[in-house]
Amino acid sequence: MASSRDRQRKLARAKLDRQLARRAAAAKRRRQIQAAVGAAVVLALVVLGSAWGLGAFDRDPAANNAAEEVCLWTPQDATANTNLKDVGTPDTTGLPTSGVRAMTVTTNQGAPITVELDLATAPCAAASIAHLASRSFYDNTKCHEITTEGAVHCGDPSGTGLGGPTYSFYDENVPTAASPSPSAGPAPGQPATYPKGTVAMVANPPGANGSQFLLFFKDFTTADPKYSIIGRITGGLDVVEKIGALPTVDNGTGAKVKPKDDDVVIQSLTVGEPVAQGSTPTPTASAAGTSSASPSAG
Repeated sequence: MASSRDRQRKLARAKLDRQLARRAAAAKRRRQIQAAVGAAVVLALVVLGSAWGLGAFDRDPAANNAAEEVCLWTPQDATANTNLKDVGTPDTTGLPTSGVRAMTVTTNQGAPITVELDLATAPCAAASIAHLASRSFYDNTKCHEITTEGAVHCGDPSGTGLGGPTYSFYDENVPTAASPSPSAGPAPGQPATYPKGTVAMVANPPGANGSQFLLFFKDFTTADPKYSIIGRITGGLDVVEKIGALPTVDNGTGAKVKPKDDDVVIQSLTVGEPVAQGSTPTPTASAAGTSSASPSAG
């Protein structure tokens, strides 16, 4: 029989063998886990690198510009001002901020008046007018004033100068004041603040634009600009000049600006889709089913 000491040595040897086996197995498992983690990290880096190279993280400037461009439509109380007309509000985001939109104003005074709305400098005004036009807001309304500044004043369904939609928006493109000459008049050779053919918004009160706009039939220069320029007349300027030459009478407030004999009526106002600057807009159907003609140079 083996001595007690031999048995102890065998037991100790078996214990050591078991410990070494467990350590070897644990080391193998660690190496396997480390290899798997390393492979996953490498794979992730490869995927991210490929996505980066393919532009997955690139931003689309045009899309983001449209998404970030927000027009604030401030609610107006129709109970406090019964001249306001509720036709909802335009979108606040995703609005076009480059190019132009064609606006066609058909009146009872002759050929249609075509306008190019500037989306870069007045995106909110263009969005508002397009929204209102889609609701037939301007149809069968009067241009109630021929202003002393040399513009035809339109866009108020109430004909009072106090009407508009149940929202307003801020000025966008008010020109800088003209530099006065020593004689207190415009400096010689200085461009007009509002050149003939300019289209501008009328805010009442100042800074609270709604639906009213001006069609300038002559140059107007002022040291106190207050109208946002939103575009230019591209056709039918002779019609605007004809309207501007109509006799006027007192409008009830002491100002002789109301057309005397003939009401100037907007029969329809339509706005086309946005196009790039310099492109020819395609005809766009109005809410009444007619088409707006492409603007011609004027």
